[in-house]
Amino acid sequence: MSRKVLVTGSTGFIGSRLVRKLLACGQEVYALVRKSSNLELFSDVADDVHIVNGDITDADSLREAFDGMDQVYHSAGYTYMGGSNGKVGLLRSINIDGTRNVMQAALDKQVGRVVHVSSITAVGIASKSGPPCNESSQWNFDKVGLYYAETKRQAEIEVKKAVEKGLDCVIVNPAYVFGAGDVNFNAGRLIKDAYHKKMPFYPLGGVCVVDVEIVVEAVVRAMEVGRTGERYILGGDNVTYKELADTISRVTGRPMFMMPLPFFVTKFLHALLVTLHFKSRVSKLFNPTMFRVASEFLYFSSEKAIRELDMRTEPIEHSIRRAFNWYKEEGLL
Repeated sequence: MSRKVLVTGSTGFIGSRLVRKLLACGQEVYALVRKSSNLELFSDVADDVHIVNGDITDADSLREAFDGMDQVYHSAGYTYMGGSNGKVGLLRSINIDGTRNVMQAALDKQVGRVVHVSSITAVGIASKSGPPCNESSQWNFDKVGLYYAETKRQAEIEVKKAVEKGLDCVIVNPAYVFGAGDVNFNAGRLIKDAYHKKMPFYPLGGVCVVDVEIVVEAVVRAMEVGRTGERYILGGDNVTYKELADTISRVTGRPMFMMPLPFFVTKFLHALLVTLHFKSRVSKLFNPTMFRVASEFLYFSSEKAIRELDMRTEPIEHSIRRAFNWYKEEGLL
């Protein structure tokens, strides 16, 4: 059965792959875009998509865009993993206020169902020796000073308020996502910088990794069968950064000599690289805030999504290889 489905964040990494998936499922897809948005990520299917001008930070534009929609996928957001200097306002207006606007518009226009695409940073951090986090874990990202994580947590609070008011909404929490379409080099920055031998160090923590196509399949499934008000972690392998670096090295064919770097050394070394004008020779991921986060264990259990959403799994090497080949084909390396 075809439905009128609107996607926020449709020009982004996950959103653009979601647009493709929904079209393949036979849905009537509406993409919410700003007038200045670049539609390149779904340009090959743009003729099949209804373009709707709007902005999640503009509540009035959402009420018009949501009129008559059966379902809304809210995947818009601002991702920034550095320090909060100069980014607090932007993170808050998009991730918190924008989500509040989306939920209110969905309530006002009586949208049948909403899926909110959140993040594992809204869930928590596991201990090194303890079990992976799950959907019921207590949020403790405040200990690493990542304001992005705080905004994702606050966004989920806005979702829960809307659910209490009667909105049928499901939350999904993707892990560290690799795959084709990551033109902004979020997770893909690791692949690019490893390929160019800009990764001389690796942090001592670990991370949960997953392929973007697995994510979008699970997001669609959450719309179909997810339970109202519930959250679902969408992850895959839990690996140390050393294991992840070794996998990337194997896929790219670029042997790497990497040294383990404890966090307490990071600030001094980063300052030294800046002083010596060597900063451009190492990855942009090497900044104190990012390394602080990467020194923790962002390990997560996806058993709930596997059980209730039939989410599939695969070895991370498959995803790394697909992403790497896509980057090469697109001339982005």
